Amino acid sequence: MKFDSFILFLLLSIVLAYLFPQLAVYHNGDILGYITTIGVSLIFFFYGLKLSIHDIKTGLSNWKLHVLVQATTFLLFPIVILLFYPLIETVSQHNFWISFFFLAALPSTVSSSVVMVSIAKGNIPAAIFNASISGLIGVIITPLWMSLFLDFQTENVFVDVYWGLIKEIIIPVALGLFLQRYLGHWASKYSKKLSQFDKTVILFIVYGSFAESFVSGVFDKISNLYLLYVFIAVSLLFVLVYTIVFFLSKHVFKFSQTDQITALFCGSKKSLTHGSVFGKFLFVNNPNAGLYFLPLMIFHALQIFIVTIIAQSYHNKRK
Repeated sequence: MKFDSFILFLLLSIVLAYLFPQLAVYHNGDILGYITTIGVSLIFFFYGLKLSIHDIKTGLSNWKLHVLVQATTFLLFPIVILLFYPLIETVSQHNFWISFFFLAALPSTVSSSVVMVSIAKGNIPAAIFNASISGLIGVIITPLWMSLFLDFQTENVFVDVYWGLIKEIIIPVALGLFLQRYLGHWASKYSKKLSQFDKTVILFIVYGSFAESFVSGVFDKISNLYLLYVFIAVSLLFVLVYTIVFFLSKHVFKFSQTDQITALFCGSKKSLTHGSVFGKFLFVNNPNAGLYFLPLMIFHALQIFIVTIIAQSYHNKRK
């Protein structure tokens, strides 16, 4: 196992947001906003260049596996969190709950899911299909889920959220697919460098969100106990969903082990990339944005740590 340095950089971006929040609010945040807007568009343009249509077509036939993964991602996760909604009594509890519901409503990861499935010798074409389609479904589903509990005030704001996602995700992906025949080889050749670019843009978004929250004083109101609760809740959520998917894939759908691996690794994970981008639109001018990102960042670190161990275990057993 190798330590994921990206997690360290995530923590560093929060420290910088605390020490130098002025960079995020300089010129009312317009400069950082332009940087992240261009960065996000390029992320998904490069994603379109690298998207393998052949692998997606290959994985299409296994529809039961796809249904389980997408239902876990967009139904099971949110339903688990919804069960706790009636227990909310205070504003602090509501913010805590919203941060977890945001995590639950997000799509699955793309690259890390496929990499982990590959290490564990699972169904790679099906993993590519589910990871790829999950992000596109999330553009529609995630804002719909969040609109039930976020106050968008007017319908125009809700339309702006969708238009922003279409403009920065769907259109760049479509353009990347269109130009794939010309630039696809270049994108594959420099895939690792493009991945570093993706992470850099995420760091900018995380920095901006936390900086705004520090400036507004949101984190002055929470304690170390709050952070402990977040960590415990994130851990329990991951274990619960992973256990349910394991039971369904093995005992209900009776998948082969390769399909079980794909269902587990694609269905139990959440995308920090999409979360950062979606949050940019869903929490615009919201002083609690940094607070809402906390469970997602902890979940990201936890899923990498746990799934890497499990993937290596599968790999060793199937040598």
